[in-house]
Amino acid sequence: MTEQKTVAGNGNRTATWTLIGVLVGFSLPIFMCVCLMLATLVGFGASLGSLGTPTMATSGTAIMPRHISGPLTGPAVAVISVNGPIVSGEAPEFDLTGPAAVAASGSIVQLIRSAARDPEVKAIVLRVDSPGGSVIGSDEIYHALKQANKPVVVHMGALAASGGYYVSMAADHIVAHPDTLTGSIGVISEFTNIEGLYEKLGLRSTVIKSGEFKDFGNPTSPFTEEDRKLWQAVIDETYENFVKIIADNRGMTVEEVKQLADGRIYTGRQAHALKLVDQLGYLDDAVKEAASRGGITGEPRVIEYRRQTPFAQLFGVSVARAILVALGVPVERLNAAPGALEYR
Repeated sequence: MTEQKTVAGNGNRTATWTLIGVLVGFSLPIFMCVCLMLATLVGFGASLGSLGTPTMATSGTAIMPRHISGPLTGPAVAVISVNGPIVSGEAPEFDLTGPAAVAASGSIVQLIRSAARDPEVKAIVLRVDSPGGSVIGSDEIYHALKQANKPVVVHMGALAASGGYYVSMAADHIVAHPDTLTGSIGVISEFTNIEGLYEKLGLRSTVIKSGEFKDFGNPTSPFTEEDRKLWQAVIDETYENFVKIIADNRGMTVEEVKQLADGRIYTGRQAHALKLVDQLGYLDDAVKEAASRGGITGEPRVIEYRRQTPFAQLFGVSVARAILVALGVPVERLNAAPGALEYR
Protein backbone atom coordinates (compact mmCIF):
# COMPACT_ATOMS: atom_id res chain seq x y z
CA MET A 1 0.00 0.00 0.00
CA THR A 2 2.81 2.39 0.90
CA GLU A 3 4.56 1.65 -2.43
CA GLN A 4 1.32 2.38 -4.31
CA LYS A 5 0.98 5.75 -2.52
CA THR A 6 4.59 6.63 -3.40
CA VAL A 7 4.04 5.83 -7.09
CA ALA A 8 0.83 7.84 -7.09
CA GLY A 9 2.59 10.77 -5.42
CA ASN A 10 5.38 10.73 -7.99
CA GLY A 11 2.81 10.62 -10.77
CA ASN A 12 0.99 13.62 -9.33
CA ARG A 13 4.23 15.60 -9.06
CA THR A 14 5.16 14.74 -12.66
CA ALA A 15 1.75 15.84 -13.87
CA THR A 16 2.04 19.07 -11.88
CA TRP A 17 5.45 19.94 -13.34
CA THR A 18 4.22 19.06 -16.82
CA LEU A 19 1.27 21.42 -16.37
CA ILE A 20 3.59 24.18 -15.11
CA GLY A 21 5.85 23.68 -18.13
CA VAL A 22 2.92 23.94 -20.53
CA LEU A 23 1.63 27.10 -18.84
CA VAL A 24 5.07 28.71 -18.93
CA GLY A 25 5.48 27.76 -22.59
CA PHE A 26 2.17 29.40 -23.51
CA SER A 27 2.58 32.45 -21.31
CA LEU A 28 6.20 33.28 -22.25
CA PRO A 29 5.35 34.76 -25.69
CA ILE A 30 2.57 36.82 -24.11
CA PHE A 31 4.97 38.01 -21.43
CA MET A 32 7.53 39.00 -24.08
CA CYS A 33 4.93 40.99 -26.03
CA VAL A 34 3.83 42.82 -22.89
CA CYS A 35 7.47 43.57 -22.04
CA LEU A 36 8.10 44.97 -25.50
CA MET A 37 5.01 47.20 -25.23
CA LEU A 38 6.14 48.46 -21.84
CA ALA A 39 9.66 49.02 -23.16
CA THR A 40 8.27 51.09 -26.01
CA LEU A 41 6.42 53.29 -23.53
CA VAL A 42 9.51 53.53 -21.31
CA GLY A 43 11.65 54.48 -24.28
CA PHE A 44 9.17 57.12 -25.37
CA GLY A 45 9.06 58.65 -21.90
CA ALA A 46 12.84 58.50 -21.45
CA SER A 47 13.33 60.24 -24.75
CA LEU A 48 11.50 63.38 -23.70
CA GLY A 49 13.85 66.30 -24.05
CA SER A 50 14.28 69.20 -21.69
CA LEU A 51 11.57 71.12 -23.57
CA GLY A 52 9.09 68.26 -23.27
CA THR A 53 9.29 67.15 -26.90
CA PRO A 54 10.09 63.52 -27.70
CA THR A 55 13.37 62.70 -29.43
CA MET A 56 12.74 59.65 -31.58
CA ALA A 57 14.46 58.06 -34.54
CA THR A 58 12.36 57.58 -37.67
CA SER A 59 11.95 53.90 -36.80
CA GLY A 60 10.53 54.74 -33.36
CA THR A 61 13.76 53.87 -31.54
CA ALA A 62 14.53 56.29 -28.74
CA ILE A 63 17.48 58.67 -28.90
CA MET A 64 18.47 58.90 -25.27
CA PRO A 65 20.94 61.37 -23.75
CA ARG A 66 22.75 59.50 -20.96
CA HIS A 67 24.59 61.33 -18.20
CA ILE A 68 28.27 60.38 -18.08
CA SER A 69 29.93 62.84 -15.72
CA GLY A 70 29.83 66.32 -14.24
CA PRO A 71 26.78 68.26 -13.02
CA LEU A 72 23.31 66.85 -13.63
CA THR A 73 22.10 70.09 -15.17
CA GLY A 74 23.56 72.99 -17.11
CA PRO A 75 25.53 73.43 -20.32
CA ALA A 76 26.73 70.14 -21.73
CA VAL A 77 29.19 68.45 -24.04
CA ALA A 78 27.47 65.73 -26.08
CA VAL A 79 29.44 62.58 -26.92
CA ILE A 80 28.46 60.69 -30.07
CA SER A 81 30.19 57.50 -31.21
CA VAL A 82 31.10 56.29 -34.68
CA ASN A 83 31.87 52.71 -33.76
CA GLY A 84 32.50 49.92 -36.25
CA PRO A 85 32.37 49.77 -40.05
CA ILE A 86 30.52 52.72 -41.57
CA VAL A 87 27.44 51.73 -43.56
CA SER A 88 24.85 53.86 -45.32
CA GLY A 89 21.30 54.00 -43.97
CA GLU A 90 19.84 53.27 -40.56
CA ALA A 91 20.92 50.45 -38.29
CA PRO A 92 18.52 47.49 -38.10
CA GLU A 93 16.01 47.67 -35.28
CA PHE A 94 17.86 44.86 -33.49
CA ASP A 95 21.39 46.12 -34.15
CA LEU A 96 23.05 46.07 -30.72
CA THR A 97 26.32 47.48 -29.51
CA GLY A 98 28.92 44.75 -29.40
CA PRO A 99 31.28 42.82 -31.66
CA ALA A 100 28.81 43.11 -34.55
CA ALA A 101 28.19 46.85 -34.17
CA VAL A 102 28.09 49.05 -37.26
CA ALA A 103 28.20 52.81 -37.63
CA ALA A 104 25.01 53.33 -39.65
CA SER A 105 25.10 56.84 -41.08
CA GLY A 106 21.35 57.45 -40.91
CA SER A 107 21.23 56.61 -37.21
CA ILE A 108 24.34 58.68 -36.41
CA VAL A 109 22.99 61.67 -38.36
CA GLN A 110 19.86 61.53 -36.19
CA LEU A 111 22.03 61.62 -33.06
CA ILE A 112 23.99 64.61 -34.40
CA ARG A 113 20.82 66.51 -35.26
CA SER A 114 19.31 65.78 -31.85
CA ALA A 115 22.43 67.16 -30.15
CA ALA A 116 22.45 70.17 -32.48
CA ARG A 117 18.83 70.99 -31.55
CA ASP A 118 19.43 70.71 -27.80
CA PRO A 119 20.01 74.27 -26.51
CA GLU A 120 21.97 72.93 -23.51
CA VAL A 121 24.51 71.16 -25.73
CA LYS A 122 27.30 73.66 -26.40
CA ALA A 123 29.74 71.34 -28.17
CA ILE A 124 30.00 67.83 -29.61
CA VAL A 125 32.71 65.22 -29.10
CA LEU A 126 32.74 62.59 -31.84
CA ARG A 127 34.35 59.35 -30.67
CA VAL A 128 35.71 57.58 -33.73
CA ASP A 129 36.70 53.92 -33.61
CA SER A 130 36.15 52.74 -37.17
CA PRO A 131 38.07 51.17 -40.06
CA GLY A 132 35.96 53.20 -42.48
CA GLY A 133 33.42 51.91 -44.95
CA SER A 134 30.73 53.38 -47.18
CA VAL A 135 31.72 56.50 -49.15
CA ILE A 136 28.17 57.85 -48.98
CA GLY A 137 27.73 56.95 -45.31
CA SER A 138 30.99 58.69 -44.39
CA ASP A 139 29.99 61.83 -46.27
CA GLU A 140 26.52 61.88 -44.68
CA ILE A 141 28.06 61.90 -41.20
CA TYR A 142 30.61 64.55 -42.26
CA HIS A 143 27.87 66.77 -43.71
CA ALA A 144 25.65 66.48 -40.61
CA LEU A 145 28.53 67.55 -38.37
CA LYS A 146 29.25 70.54 -40.61
CA GLN A 147 25.58 71.53 -40.41
CA ALA A 148 25.43 71.24 -36.60
CA ASN A 149 26.69 74.82 -36.11
CA LYS A 150 28.37 73.83 -32.87
CA PRO A 151 32.04 73.20 -32.04
CA VAL A 152 33.06 69.63 -32.90
CA VAL A 153 36.05 67.84 -31.40
CA VAL A 154 37.02 64.35 -32.55
CA HIS A 155 38.59 61.79 -30.25
CA MET A 156 40.22 58.93 -32.16
CA GLY A 157 40.21 55.56 -30.45
CA ALA A 158 42.04 52.42 -31.52
CA LEU A 159 41.22 52.91 -35.20
CA ALA A 160 40.17 55.96 -37.22
CA ALA A 161 41.15 54.94 -40.71
CA SER A 162 39.93 55.86 -44.19
CA GLY A 163 36.22 56.65 -43.74
CA GLY A 164 36.94 57.04 -40.03
CA TYR A 165 39.43 59.75 -40.94
CA TYR A 166 37.02 61.27 -43.48
CA VAL A 167 34.30 61.90 -40.85
CA SER A 168 36.96 63.41 -38.58
CA MET A 169 37.52 66.18 -41.12
CA ALA A 170 34.35 67.87 -39.88
CA ALA A 171 36.05 68.61 -36.55
CA ASP A 172 37.44 71.92 -35.36
CA HIS A 173 40.04 69.96 -33.39
CA ILE A 174 41.24 66.34 -33.52
CA VAL A 175 42.64 64.48 -30.52
CA ALA A 176 44.27 61.10 -31.19
CA HIS A 177 45.65 58.54 -28.79
CA PRO A 178 49.41 58.15 -29.38
CA ASP A 179 48.81 54.58 -30.54
CA THR A 180 45.71 55.26 -32.63
CA LEU A 181 45.90 53.81 -36.14
CA THR A 182 44.67 56.41 -38.61
CA GLY A 183 45.20 57.52 -42.18
CA SER A 184 44.61 54.82 -44.82
CA ILE A 185 43.43 57.67 -47.05
CA GLY A 186 42.04 56.31 -50.27
CA VAL A 187 39.21 54.51 -52.04
CA ILE A 188 38.80 50.81 -52.76
CA SER A 189 36.30 48.58 -54.51
CA GLU A 190 36.31 44.82 -55.01
CA PHE A 191 34.83 42.49 -57.61
CA THR A 192 34.88 38.70 -57.45
CA ASN A 193 34.98 36.57 -60.57
CA ILE A 194 33.73 32.97 -60.39
CA GLU A 195 34.05 31.94 -64.05
CA GLY A 196 36.59 29.26 -63.20
CA LEU A 197 34.34 27.78 -60.52
CA TYR A 198 31.40 27.71 -62.94
CA GLU A 199 33.53 25.84 -65.48
CA LYS A 200 34.51 23.20 -62.91
CA LEU A 201 30.86 22.73 -61.96
CA GLY A 202 29.75 22.57 -65.56
CA LEU A 203 27.64 25.72 -65.23
CA ARG A 204 27.26 28.50 -67.76
CA SER A 205 25.74 31.97 -67.45
CA THR A 206 24.00 33.71 -70.37
CA VAL A 207 23.57 37.48 -70.15
CA ILE A 208 21.18 39.49 -72.34
CA LYS A 209 22.00 43.19 -72.05
CA SER A 210 20.99 46.51 -73.59
CA GLY A 211 24.46 48.08 -73.60
CA GLU A 212 28.13 47.20 -73.50
CA PHE A 213 28.60 47.92 -69.79
CA LYS A 214 25.18 46.82 -68.51
CA ASP A 215 26.64 43.64 -66.96
CA PHE A 216 29.57 45.53 -65.46
CA GLY A 217 30.90 43.63 -62.45
CA ASN A 218 28.98 40.46 -63.22
CA PRO A 219 30.91 37.71 -61.37
CA THR A 220 30.36 35.25 -64.22
CA SER A 221 31.67 37.58 -66.96
CA PRO A 222 35.28 38.61 -67.61
CA PHE A 223 36.36 41.99 -66.20
CA THR A 224 37.68 43.64 -69.35
CA GLU A 225 40.26 46.39 -69.73
CA GLU A 226 37.43 48.75 -70.74
CA ASP A 227 35.60 47.84 -67.53
CA ARG A 228 38.75 48.55 -65.54
CA LYS A 229 39.22 51.98 -67.14
CA LEU A 230 35.59 52.91 -66.51
CA TRP A 231 35.72 51.96 -62.82
CA GLN A 232 39.18 53.45 -62.29
CA ALA A 233 37.76 56.81 -63.40
CA VAL A 234 35.07 56.51 -60.71
CA ILE A 235 37.68 55.57 -58.09
CA ASP A 236 39.91 58.50 -59.11
CA GLU A 237 37.04 61.00 -58.90
CA THR A 238 36.05 59.79 -55.43
CA TYR A 239 39.68 59.86 -54.30
CA GLU A 240 40.11 63.45 -55.52
CA ASN A 241 37.11 64.48 -53.44
CA PHE A 242 38.58 62.77 -50.35
CA VAL A 243 41.88 64.59 -50.86
CA LYS A 244 40.13 67.93 -51.30
CA ILE A 245 38.11 67.43 -48.11
CA ILE A 246 41.35 66.88 -46.20
CA ALA A 247 43.12 69.82 -47.84
CA ASP A 248 40.22 72.18 -47.08
CA ASN A 249 39.92 71.15 -43.44
CA ARG A 250 43.58 70.64 -42.51
CA GLY A 251 44.99 73.79 -44.12
CA MET A 252 47.09 71.79 -46.57
CA THR A 253 47.47 71.86 -50.32
CA VAL A 254 46.15 69.05 -52.49
CA GLU A 255 49.73 68.13 -53.39
CA GLU A 256 50.74 67.93 -49.72
CA VAL A 257 47.80 65.65 -48.96
CA LYS A 258 48.52 63.36 -51.91
CA GLN A 259 52.03 62.74 -50.62
CA LEU A 260 50.40 61.18 -47.54
CA ALA A 261 47.29 59.71 -49.16
CA ASP A 262 48.61 56.50 -50.66
CA GLY A 263 46.65 54.21 -48.37
CA ARG A 264 49.27 53.83 -45.66
CA ILE A 265 48.44 53.72 -41.95
CA TYR A 266 49.87 56.17 -39.43
CA THR A 267 50.10 55.97 -35.66
CA GLY A 268 48.74 58.85 -33.62
CA ARG A 269 52.27 60.12 -33.06
CA GLN A 270 53.08 60.00 -36.78
CA ALA A 271 49.78 61.65 -37.70
CA HIS A 272 50.46 64.45 -35.22
CA ALA A 273 53.92 65.06 -36.70
CA LEU A 274 52.38 65.16 -40.19
CA LYS A 275 49.64 67.58 -39.04
CA LEU A 276 46.87 65.08 -39.76
CA VAL A 277 45.68 65.49 -36.14
CA ASP A 278 45.98 68.41 -33.73
CA GLN A 279 46.75 66.83 -30.37
CA LEU A 280 47.74 63.59 -28.68
CA GLY A 281 45.59 62.70 -25.71
CA TYR A 282 42.58 60.94 -24.31
CA LEU A 283 38.81 61.35 -24.22
CA ASP A 284 39.07 63.67 -21.21
CA ASP A 285 41.33 65.94 -23.25
CA ALA A 286 38.79 66.01 -26.08
CA VAL A 287 35.96 66.83 -23.66
CA LYS A 288 38.01 69.61 -22.08
CA GLU A 289 38.77 71.09 -25.51
CA ALA A 290 35.13 70.87 -26.55
CA ALA A 291 33.96 72.54 -23.34
CA SER A 292 36.41 75.38 -23.87
CA ARG A 293 35.30 75.88 -27.48
CA GLY A 294 31.67 75.78 -26.36
CA GLY A 295 32.22 78.50 -23.75
CA ILE A 296 31.63 76.22 -20.76
CA THR A 297 33.45 77.29 -17.60
CA GLY A 298 34.19 74.86 -14.79
CA GLU A 299 33.46 71.16 -15.00
CA PRO A 300 31.19 70.45 -17.97
CA ARG A 301 28.16 68.22 -17.90
CA VAL A 302 29.00 65.33 -20.23
CA ILE A 303 26.17 63.39 -21.83
CA GLU A 304 26.20 60.65 -24.44
CA TYR A 305 23.71 60.65 -27.26
CA ARG A 306 22.94 57.11 -28.31
CA ARG A 307 20.33 55.10 -30.13
CA GLN A 308 18.66 52.38 -28.12
CA THR A 309 15.79 50.12 -29.04
CA PRO A 310 12.98 49.66 -26.51
CA PHE A 311 13.94 45.97 -26.33
CA ALA A 312 17.47 46.85 -25.24
CA GLN A 313 16.18 49.51 -22.84
CA LEU A 314 14.11 46.95 -20.96
CA PHE A 315 16.53 44.03 -20.80
CA GLY A 316 19.93 45.69 -21.23
CA VAL A 317 22.12 45.28 -24.31
CA SER A 318 23.84 42.02 -23.39
CA VAL A 319 20.67 40.23 -22.24
CA ALA A 320 18.66 41.56 -25.21
CA ARG A 321 21.34 40.37 -27.61
CA ALA A 322 21.37 36.89 -26.05
CA ILE A 323 17.57 36.66 -26.28
CA LEU A 324 17.54 37.74 -29.93
CA VAL A 325 20.28 35.27 -30.85
CA ALA A 326 18.36 32.47 -29.08
CA LEU A 327 15.22 33.42 -31.02
CA GLY A 328 17.14 33.38 -34.30
CA VAL A 329 16.82 37.13 -34.96
CA PRO A 330 19.78 38.36 -37.10
CA VAL A 331 21.96 40.82 -35.21
CA GLU A 332 25.16 40.52 -37.23
CA ARG A 333 26.78 43.47 -38.93
CA LEU A 334 25.89 44.51 -42.45
CA ASN A 335 28.29 43.76 -45.30
CA ALA A 336 28.99 46.05 -48.22
CA ALA A 337 27.47 45.14 -51.57
CA PRO A 338 29.88 43.80 -54.21
CA GLY A 339 31.56 46.64 -56.06
CA ALA A 340 30.49 49.26 -53.50
CA LEU A 341 32.78 52.25 -53.13
CA GLU A 342 34.38 52.31 -49.73
CA TYR A 343 36.83 54.41 -47.74
CA ARG A 344 38.75 51.60 -46.06
